[in-house]
Amino acid sequence: MTAKKKIVVFSGAGMSAESGIKTFRDSGGLWEEYKIEDVATFTAWTKNKKLVLDFYNQRRKQVMEAKPNAAHEAVAALQQEFDVQVITQNIDDLHERAGSRKVLHLHGEIMKSRSIESGKTYPIEHWELKIGDLCEEGAQLRPHIVWFGEAVPEMIKAEELTREADIFVTIGTSLNVYPAANLIHVVEPDVPKFLIDPGDFNLDYLRNLTQIKAKAVEGMEILMKKLHAYA
Repeated sequence: MTAKKKIVVFSGAGMSAESGIKTFRDSGGLWEEYKIEDVATFTAWTKNKKLVLDFYNQRRKQVMEAKPNAAHEAVAALQQEFDVQVITQNIDDLHERAGSRKVLHLHGEIMKSRSIESGKTYPIEHWELKIGDLCEEGAQLRPHIVWFGEAVPEMIKAEELTREADIFVTIGTSLNVYPAANLIHVVEPDVPKFLIDPGDFNLDYLRNLTQIKAKAVEGMEILMKKLHAYA
């Protein structure tokens, strides 16, 4: 029996936008409502924990109310024919809820908290994380999110997984957030690459790259038909 080919799916905010989860950078996005430095940095945490917790509590509530869209479900369905590894910039759990079994979160997970002392993570059962919510050692719990200015601890693993790809698919990401955006440059040159996004990109220098100029749901419908040739 031949081993399944490995697809690495790299997803960004556009993947979850069609589930009603606000993106940060688009018109009407979250950064028009909040300043990054007020809610998404360690300095913000030290200055005003309540504001930071409230911001992520609202994001968590939104994620809990959202449902995976057809693009999430299509990525999970690829597991029938391929060995699928998802690497996502998204902090939601929609890939997992759609059925994807191997998901690596580069920027953290909204449904987890983390001890500010030990770094140990804990699942959040409810949408609200409050001041006074402590780990077993008595330290305050913070959102398990990689804030601006913090290291991306899963980046090395993500690059290793990307180098193993037989097919690389990026969905709904501006490719402007580094170091995550560098993944497409880690893919081996001869590997087929697919970019699903309605935006304009200057990536002509990348070999074997096909852009599907569409949002995630429509783009995955198109891609699914193309991928049968590779199974």
